[in-house]
Amino acid sequence: MSALFDPYPLRSLTIPNRIWMAAMCQYSAQATGPGAGVPGDWHFAHLAARATGGTGLIITEATAVAPEGRISPNDLGIWNDTQVEAFRRITRFITEQGSVPGIQIAHAGRKASTHAPWEGGGPVAPEDGGWDVLGPSAVPFAEGHNVPAELTTEGIAEIVGQFADAARRALDAGFKVAEIHGAHGYLINQFLSPHSNRRTDEYGGSYGNRVRFALEVVDAVRAVWPDDLPVFFRISATDWLEENGWNAEDTVRFADELLAHGVDLMDVSTGGNASGARIPLRPGYQVPFAAQIKARTRMPVAAVGLITEPEQAEKILANGEADAVLLARELLRNPSWAQRAAAELGAAAHVPQQYARAF
Repeated sequence: MSALFDPYPLRSLTIPNRIWMAAMCQYSAQATGPGAGVPGDWHFAHLAARATGGTGLIITEATAVAPEGRISPNDLGIWNDTQVEAFRRITRFITEQGSVPGIQIAHAGRKASTHAPWEGGGPVAPEDGGWDVLGPSAVPFAEGHNVPAELTTEGIAEIVGQFADAARRALDAGFKVAEIHGAHGYLINQFLSPHSNRRTDEYGGSYGNRVRFALEVVDAVRAVWPDDLPVFFRISATDWLEENGWNAEDTVRFADELLAHGVDLMDVSTGGNASGARIPLRPGYQVPFAAQIKARTRMPVAAVGLITEPEQAEKILANGEADAVLLARELLRNPSWAQRAAAELGAAAHVPQQYARAF
């Protein structure tokens, strides 16, 4: 039996295999007007192709809980009912193919209002549709980026409520997994790390204060998300800084707290909060962080980061380093990667009956 193709139970849900699609921004939604943040034909085709390709769990791109929480003006959102209705078409199709639809809900904080990567990725000027950004402290992400307005405690409470509202809408839209985005230098990650959080109130300073906002978001989402469906938390396990950053030991400690607050699995990534951090890219470079959490806590984990080959992914699970693997760019290159892996490992992935003759 292949570990990759062993179904994975979480609460009442059973994900058909351990090959999952990581959230990847497409920067392809309408930026303004009634269609702002609404998934369109591109998003349907993009997500549907991975479902017909046999992927077990498909997580949408970072989907903003509020307009000002978008990374770019062309990001998806889940702050209104028009967006909910458009998502229903996508979740229905994913479910019909035997895959599980998941959504990553997010707020970009100080990294909001930026251009798509193919447009340079820099800040969007107000005259071009940009907006003022928010953060735990008035510290920009990098030189040339917007200086965020420091959130008040009332503003923090409002965003916690926006996460809860987004989760409520996501459930209505047909999603079965809610993933809270606490990684890659976006708002929750900004609060976690002393590199970006310079506050002196109850949301800054000590470790306990810096994790407060994240736990409040988790509690708010868990309160509206059904008890029989799972909540994930995406974490950047390290800022890749030698000092004054979030690190692996913080992540291990935080894993136990998230578990106590009702999180079912940590999606373990790294980086994104410190501009210019040196990241040692190599195949599976983030897997050791997932393995450390799995070895030292009771938190289930999914590993991500330059996982490209079926045998490589199989070994990660067989060695007990993670409970599932998340693929990103490899699934952009090959939407049917799960079916390729099944063929190489002597297993079976779900295949649409319309495609069965190819197998």
